Amino acid sequence: MISRITCYYYLTAANKAPAREFIDSLDFKTRRKFLFVQELLEEFGHRLPYPHAKYLGNSIFELRFKGQEGTIRVLYFFFHQDKVIFTNGFIKKTNKAPKIEIAIAVERRREFLARQGGNNINDQS
Repeated sequence: MISRITCYYYLTAANKAPAREFIDSLDFKTRRKFLFVQELLEEFGHRLPYPHAKYLGNSIFELRFKGQEGTIRVLYFFFHQDKVIFTNGFIKKTNKAPKIEIAIAVERRREFLARQGGNNINDQS
């Protein structure tokens, strides 16, 4: 049996969670859609198919859904086999994910992994 994924939010050095702040800023119905696709991610993990998830490269994935505000993306990466770290989110306005958003996710992943030298993952939730 495959274990369920647990989702966490990336925390900055200032103890802010940019992805959570983005999600909290969305319309109530859009937040409910996020919770639905998050539940799919927790259940299916790496096996979550397009159109719900898409691999962007550099170990970064996007969770994909539509909301009142438009097309929403929340970027994330896998940590070990059973954890997801949400790094950032945005309202998509072009055909491709903006390179700056991917670069932010890549940098946050790098910072997160550098901090994991002895820190407990549960401190990141």
